[in-house]
Amino acid sequence: MEVAFLGLPLHNHGQRAVRVASKALKCQSMAHSIRANAVAAPVETMKSAEEKKTSTKSVCIITGASSGLGLATTKALVDSGEFHVVMACRDFLKAEKAAKSVGLPKGSYTVMHLDLASLESVRQFVKNFRSSGMPLDALVCNAAVYFPTAKEPTYSAEGFELSVATNHLGHFLLARLLLEDLEKSESKSKRLIIVGSITGNTNTLAGNVPPKANLGDCRGLSGGLNGVTSSPMIDGGAFDGAKAYKDSKVCNMLTMQEFHRRYHEKTGITFSSLYPGCIATTGLFRSHIPLFRALFPPFQKYITKGFVSEEESGKRLAQVVQDSSLSKSGVYWSWNNDSSSFENVLSEEASDEAKAKKVWELSEKLVGLA
Repeated sequence: MEVAFLGLPLHNHGQRAVRVASKALKCQSMAHSIRANAVAAPVETMKSAEEKKTSTKSVCIITGASSGLGLATTKALVDSGEFHVVMACRDFLKAEKAAKSVGLPKGSYTVMHLDLASLESVRQFVKNFRSSGMPLDALVCNAAVYFPTAKEPTYSAEGFELSVATNHLGHFLLARLLLEDLEKSESKSKRLIIVGSITGNTNTLAGNVPPKANLGDCRGLSGGLNGVTSSPMIDGGAFDGAKAYKDSKVCNMLTMQEFHRRYHEKTGITFSSLYPGCIATTGLFRSHIPLFRALFPPFQKYITKGFVSEEESGKRLAQVVQDSSLSKSGVYWSWNNDSSSFENVLSEEASDEAKAKKVWELSEKLVGLA
């Protein structure tokens, strides 16, 4: 029988193979070290200078801030003159280019690496943020992925279906870990915001477009969403990319309410969710078929009248971050056609306290907090 070490055959020249393999391991270790330093580098380079620049401003972390709603919100908060924004993004260079493209002044933002599809990346981001010395006054969980035409599921670094892993589990861990940082904030209005979606609310017309969101008894979530020992879908059913996204948004809205019930009274943190309107031109739809991408914006503009520009949606989310009139905790915010905010009503499932508790406890296990 042929014996191998790290894929290298040992017959006849075993010692030489071991030496080569050992050298390969050292190179691999150096590569991992270099990569880790590269991820952390933005924190080290900005630390002393940024601490001075942000000392009089509130600090807000926004996930997915390199495009769409996240970028528009970043600009709105920076333009207010009251916030320094930490752009938590998967692609560092893309985020830097995006910041420059919308005219964000140097020193008004900090880009830090975060891949929500990796729980290790989430933990590393928290370490990097804390090493920056900045306080945390607001956290906006905005980033999302959407695979409406996918026939087969894709999986995260830990083996979870990617939509739920990114949109829900990554944000769940991030929010739980940063909760203590928010609690230490000296701001009179510290806030944690999780972006929801009308498509996850079955008490709306949009929420009744098939496939409808439905978490069922959460048997898929309980099994790990891995597609091997359990279904990749939260309800345990067959994979559907569009439904996976909608289900993840129900989890987002349930999580916000559970945060409110568990922590608002004892921390003073305001927990809220929102639907800023239909941003029909957002990159979230980049995986949809070309015909949909072409027809959806005019349909929303002229038929449903629900179209909202990225700029307007960013201003709405920025309101939830800083407006004193939107400081009530446990609320799902929406806007009417006159851009006036109001407390919206969630669907029966998206407001189910028992289901929120179950999703919370199962999520704790999946992300390693229980």
